[in-house]
Amino acid sequence: MRREPAVAGQFYPGDPVHLRAELARLIRATGPQVEALGVVAPHAGYMYSGAVAGEVYGRLVPPEVAVILGPNHTGLGQRAAVLPVGVFLTPLGEVPIESPLAEDLLSRVPFLREDALAHLYEHSLEVQVPFLQYLNPEVSLVPVCLSRLSLEEIFELGEGLAQAVEAYPRRVTLVASTDFSHYVPDEVARRKDRLALERILELDPEGLVEVVARERISMCGVIPTAVMLVAVRALGAQRAELVRYATSGEVSGDYAQVVGYAGILIW
Repeated sequence: MRREPAVAGQFYPGDPVHLRAELARLIRATGPQVEALGVVAPHAGYMYSGAVAGEVYGRLVPPEVAVILGPNHTGLGQRAAVLPVGVFLTPLGEVPIESPLAEDLLSRVPFLREDALAHLYEHSLEVQVPFLQYLNPEVSLVPVCLSRLSLEEIFELGEGLAQAVEAYPRRVTLVASTDFSHYVPDEVARRKDRLALERILELDPEGLVEVVARERISMCGVIPTAVMLVAVRALGAQRAELVRYATSGEVSGDYAQVVGYAGILIW
């Protein structure tokens, strides 16, 4: 599949010159670079969440392969969908899909399906790609779009992903694409999101799923993030760092209805 950009010119610049300039502005190294096993990055328009994404990507040693796990906002396609062949297109050019790793993952997780429809209009994975392209023009991807998984399935997918990555000869980083609280007052977003962030920083996928459900945190990518946590923990991750947290109110000036964004590195 040649997956065409769905939100270029909306969530981020559609012109390659402007997009490259925007990425150069947003990507900032605010500390030492980390060869991370896992990343949490936001997926709103770059105007709102790009600074948070840019800081976390600025700290990342560029991977050879990125497995991007994102939530399915459109409701289209399979509930656990991977693209095992083809390319992702952005204004910066083509990014190939890392087919051997994608096929291996498919073989390890019975409920994971090859499905293009889930990916066709989904922005949560797409907005990560230009950042990764800018860091490493030779990067390749395994795109995984997720919805409606049980806790048992989250662990099954995470463990299968860890096994596939561990057996793979290239350096792989897992990117969980998520925003946090949606359209609540700024103080509510910060209080609730802190509870979810604590679980992520403790590498606690089960606790993350539990607290998001109990506190009714409108974190759209809780399932992709939990899958990533299962996988990186199995791969031996020991540390996690919150690089930056912010809300949309800091850009819009509207603190009555905000969306929360976080950038996290795990290694």
